[in-house]
Amino acid sequence: MTTAPAGATGPGPDAHAAVTAIAREAKKASRVLATATRATKDAALHAMAEALVDASDRIVAGNAEDLERGRRGGMKESLLDRLALDPLRVAAIADALRELAALPDPVGEVVRGSTLPNGLRLRQVRVPMGVVGMIYEARPNVTVDAAGLALKSGNAVILRGGSAAASSNEVIVEVLGDALAAQGLPRTLVQSIDAFGRAGAVELMRARGLVDVLVPRGGADLIQTVVRESVVPVIETGVGNCHVFVDATADVAKAVPIVLNSKTQRTGVCNAAETLLVHRDVAATFLPAVLAALGEKDVTIHGDEATAAALPAGLRFEPATERDWETEYLSLDLAVKVVDSLDEALEHISRYSSGHTEVICTQDVTSVRRFTTELDSAALIVNASSRFTDGGQFGLGAEIGISTQKLHARGPMGLAELTTTTWIVEGDGQIRQ
Repeated sequence: MTTAPAGATGPGPDAHAAVTAIAREAKKASRVLATATRATKDAALHAMAEALVDASDRIVAGNAEDLERGRRGGMKESLLDRLALDPLRVAAIADALRELAALPDPVGEVVRGSTLPNGLRLRQVRVPMGVVGMIYEARPNVTVDAAGLALKSGNAVILRGGSAAASSNEVIVEVLGDALAAQGLPRTLVQSIDAFGRAGAVELMRARGLVDVLVPRGGADLIQTVVRESVVPVIETGVGNCHVFVDATADVAKAVPIVLNSKTQRTGVCNAAETLLVHRDVAATFLPAVLAALGEKDVTIHGDEATAAALPAGLRFEPATERDWETEYLSLDLAVKVVDSLDEALEHISRYSSGHTEVICTQDVTSVRRFTTELDSAALIVNASSRFTDGGQFGLGAEIGISTQKLHARGPMGLAELTTTTWIVEGDGQIRQ
């Protein structure tokens, strides 16, 4: 387990010195890892996976403390679900590390290259970022995902996991550090600053020059606070006000399970659907079927008048307000609206979307083309569930977050998104004229 430097045991004046020291150690460790072979990194990932499984009882016991503290504090069920670990979830997290080991190493990949007329040979090559900072909440799985992705992509990582998962993360970071040390790698490749509370998070945001990039992952307030206050470059991950639009030509038999899966397969995640838009031409057929299916899953509908008119008896319903179209519920609630056209659907999504994931159910190629070219979100999905916007589902391995900004990383952030590039120029005495 990463420990605080002497005299820096909690938030306050010592947080600056402590986080600075931790960041410097991470920078040193990142330079060691930059020269590691793929075989070395993959062996470390397998060792970390085995260590997590071996320590499953300790991890689950620590997690039980977090869950009890969360329940006493009135934490929402969706957040408790994200927080919870059991042996099966620990095993799944470990498997994600093994899957990362099987993926190609992005470091050293030649992005492009050429030979200039003067004979200079150019290569643009992927290299690690260096030190990645993570600020997140109530997600102990992110601790492992971030550590694994950072290791495979050649980076050290500094974690601020929040008080909600403090006990879980303390055990996990210790286990991962021990596994790294056993493989001959610096345990300072994975460090936590949880001991320094909010003051530590502030210092991490100020550690420009020591921390190369910062990734916030959590609720809208956390993300926007980091974006506003950090002087370290930030990759903004986004909340998921995700939409499903059922077009006039949709196959109802396929669209109903798509909506149901998008909304109810797991509610407390950013790629769950929060708004359903239904073309008026298919509403008479589609709405009764989908509303009945949603009712069986105890979903509360926040709908317009046309939706209310199609409501089966007994389904929980509230008239939709402007706030509903803007809300990421992260619960068994769904906003539903009947629209007159594709144009109206596109306008609604453009106005209220958080830029995460939008889905269209349609058999019309023109609708597909317009939906995928006129909307501006990280993922645009045709005739499939919104729940597929995920690094693992995309074959990227575990993800460090889903980026909704427009810089080098957008959508699920896997290994390549944790690298930058450098230009290697080889000459034979050329000078510029």
